[in-house]
Order: sequence, then structure tokens, then C-alpha cells
Amino acid sequence: MAEMAEMVLRSEEREEAVAAPPLALLEKLKNYGQDHVFSLWDQLSAEERDLLVEAIESLDLPRIDRIIKCSLESKGLPGPSYEPVPEASVSTVEDRTPDERHRLWKKGLKAISQGKLAVVLLSGGQGTRLGSSDPKGCFNIGLPSGKSLFQLQAERILRIQRLASQSIEDSARLVPIHWYIMTSPFTDEATRKYFESHKYFGLESNQIIFFQQGTLPCVSKDGKFIMETPYKVATAPDGNGGLFSALKSSKLLEDMAMRGVEYVDCYGVDNVLVRVADPAFLGYFIDKGVATAAKVVRKAYPQEKVGVFVQRGKVGPLIVVEYSEMDPAMSSEIHQTTGNLRYCWSNVCLHLFTLDFLKQVATGLENDSIYHLAEKKIPSIHGSTVGLKFEQFIFHAFAYSPSTILFEKKI
Repeated sequence: MAEMAEMVLRSEEREEAVAAPPLALLEKLKNYGQDHVFSLWDQLSAEERDLLVEAIESLDLPRIDRIIKCSLESKGLPGPSYEPVPEASVSTVEDRTPDERHRLWKKGLKAISQGKLAVVLLSGGQGTRLGSSDPKGCFNIGLPSGKSLFQLQAERILRIQRLASQSIEDSARLVPIHWYIMTSPFTDEATRKYFESHKYFGLESNQIIFFQQGTLPCVSKDGKFIMETPYKVATAPDGNGGLFSALKSSKLLEDMAMRGVEYVDCYGVDNVLVRVADPAFLGYFIDKGVATAAKVVRKAYPQEKVGVFVQRGKVGPLIVVEYSEMDPAMSSEIHQTTGNLRYCWSNVCLHLFTLDFLKQVATGLENDSIYHLAEKKIPSIHGSTVGLKFEQFIFHAFAYSPSTILFEKKI
């Protein structure tokens, strides 16, 4: 009987050892105050336990902890002082002479014909606000043609390629514009299948490069990981500013350099009016010899929900302030001479960067631990939890730029 009891005890001890979470990983989580992720361990199957352990081991916990602490600590702190961007420093293409506009157009086309321009599409979001779970670019916007956003943009790239080839002596030589499409884990497979099923809308499949942006855990207001299921931490894309680290980690900056790219046109997928690879914008950018540029439109009214370009301090760089972070008095301030809004240059996510600048900022933003906090309903084991998503924005790059120009597009 004693031997039997001892065998049972040993069996129970073995089961308990198997059932316990990995000790080293548990201690690591305790150090960061996140050991609650194993609170339902006893209720998980062996497969679910493996999935949970694998997911936690894949997280860069020191970096994530730094982001959580720095972002939460910065919340509510006063920001820097802002100055309006002088109207005289913003170029308006419509105000130029026809000869000057033609010169800029030709300069841009020449660079495109030499393969110096790449296009980057920010397409990590789903169309949930449009009533669709598909990637935004697949959305039918109601045109008689039934064309999606992806198709409209692909056709514009095709058209610019043809114009660029016609602008050179060897017009039969078509230099492709390489289109880098940033997806997320939530849109990647559907986006690839959509392009494949539509035969890449007439483009060559090898001129389109898909890559994924990163994700970060969603947290409660006190910084604890939210569990989507008992074995899965809730995550969300790290914002369109995740572009820079994604380009770096995917080795695509090296890929661009190998292809002879010098300039990178970046834009958001949900702009139906976007002029992809606009030669006039590119020509002006090259003419000025700067590192960064943005197309802007004049803000329509004080409460319009758009971020605006401002100057940080008296001599600081141009940056973007989100509408939710602008004081109402600042939003409504009127220029006494012109009668226009003082803070009027809306950011519409149409940007140009030099490749050299992208290489520099990819490291700078990767090490930036202060992220924008977006309060959202997060799917969780409780149905949903009001928590926080961490996002970087592509316009954060402008803070690193020694020179930024704004190019107004009238609408």
C-alpha cells in the first residue's frame, strides 16, 4: 500500500510539473507585472498552452515594457509650444506659370523614367468603419465602373509609367515603378489574394512587394496586457508609423537601394483622389533638394477633424498636431491680415522622402518609446474591454527632418 501511495504521489507531482507554466518565462513576466497572462493556465489544453508560451516568447518584453511606461507617463503632459507655418513658405502649384509647372512635371517624369521613385502604400487597416471586414483597398466606393481603391491606384501607376517611358528617347523601354504595399497580420492574406485574383490590375507581379507592419499588445488603462482569449494576448497594428521599422526589418530599404531608388512616395490607401507618383510634386521635391515633403490642403473650418502642420517652437522642425490634441482656441485662431485660419495646413498623408532620410529615421523611430495612445474597445475574455492601443504615425518622421517643404493642392 505504501508503494502504491508513493507511486500515486509521484504521478501527481509529474502532472503538476507538466501543468505548471515555464518557470523562467513566468519570472520574466512577473518582473514586468504581466504574469496574469498565465492566470487561466490550468484551464488550457496542451495545444493552447503551447500557443500561449510561443506567443509570449516572441514578444520583445523589455521594449514593450518601455513603450507602455513611457507612453502612459507622457499622457497628459504639456506638449511643446507651436507656431503657425508661414503661408509664404508653402508652395501652390496652381499659382505657378504654365512654363514652371511644365518644368517641374518634366523633372519628375525624368526621375521616374530613371527608376529613381518607389511608391509605398499604407494599407494595414480593415474597412470596419465602412461596414466591411476586408482590407480598405478592396472597398467598392460606388463608382459606375465598380473599381476599388486598389484598382484606381494601380491604374494611375500604370499611366505614369507610360508617360515616363514616352518622355525619354527609348520610349519602348518601360521602367517599372516598384509598389511596396504595407499590410498587417489582419489584412495581408486577403490583400495578396485580391491582387492575384485581379491579375495585379495590369502591373507585373514582381513590381509589387507586400510586407507587414508590426503589432503591439493592447493594454488596460493601468498597463496590463488584455487577454483576447485565455491563451492569446490581444494585439493591434502599431500604426502607419510602423512603416519605418517594417521597412528596416524586411530589408526593403536595401531592396530599394539595389533597384536605384532615391525617392519614396508614401500615401494612405483610403484617399480616392490621390495622385500616385505625381511628377509635379516629385519635380518640386527634387528642385528644393530637401529630405521630406508633404502635400497639404487648406483646412476648411476650425472644427474640421484633420491634423495640421505646425512649427515646433520658433526655430524647430515642422511637425503634425492631431486635431484631438489641439486647443479649441488654437484651432480657431485667425490671421489678422489675411483673415485665414493661422493653423490651416491639413495633413492628408501624402508624403515624399529621400531614401537616405528613411534609412536614418527607421532607426530613430524604432528607438522612440513614446507612442500615441488610442482608447478603443478591445475584444477580450470578458467580451470587450475598454483599453489602449499603441500607435506611431508616419508624420512622426518630420520631427527628425532637417528640412521639410509643404506643397499645397487646392480642391
